[in-house]
Amino acid sequence: MNNLPFRTLLYRYFFFGWLFRELDSDGNLFERAAVLRHNQRQAAWLPVYIRRWLCCCGLFCAAGAVLEGWLDAPGMGAAFYALGGVCLSAAITTTTAWIGLRQPLA
Repeated sequence: MNNLPFRTLLYRYFFFGWLFRELDSDGNLFERAAVLRHNQRQAAWLPVYIRRWLCCCGLFCAAGAVLEGWLDAPGMGAAFYALGGVCLSAAITTTTAWIGLRQPLA
């Protein structure tokens, strides 16, 4: 884990797909249940990712407010507001995945 390149670490810092296993439809019932249990255990890390995306959203929106209000650069402010919106959508998507994985097995 210590020998990973910086861009891999940065990717893993913001995106959580590497934590989960894919649920194959051609596996038998026991394999699919094991993958689902694994993914539900890994879902405990999703609130960490939600906080990261919300912090980025707040930082981008604050930077947009500073650029727009104090420095009188509305175009640059709008770009930072747009990045804040992207971060907010990532946080909402992660929250939806977290809620879905917290559902008990039927």
